[in-house]
Amino acid sequence: MKAVLFTFMLSASAANAIEVPSGQPVELQEVLIDDMGEETWLRFRFVAPQISREAGAISYEQASEDMLHLCSMLALPYIADFALEGDIIIVSLADRQTEFGQPDPDATQFFEAFRPQGDTCMWEVL
Repeated sequence: MKAVLFTFMLSASAANAIEVPSGQPVELQEVLIDDMGEETWLRFRFVAPQISREAGAISYEQASEDMLHLCSMLALPYIADFALEGDIIIVSLADRQTEFGQPDPDATQFFEAFRPQGDTCMWEVL
């Protein structure tokens, strides 16, 4: 993986307003652009404190719908607003803020990859 090229952030007030199907609170931590050789990956990193390895927490299955929603309803408009171009959109949820590329064995993190196709996010198998 090559170095992160840019970081874009939403204002705190906009980040606090994100709603997802599971109802959990989700905030945008950062958006990163990675040059992955022949592809550009746009990474949308969110903090979702209710995901956890504990019983009763938001499960991966519930969070997967949230990640699709975040791709469609936040990432695609964000890409258009900032005139970004990317081949793959990575949506990640972490139960706490983490530093990109740094291991944090205590953090719970979920990831999904999508390929933008018009106004739709198509799940991508990596």
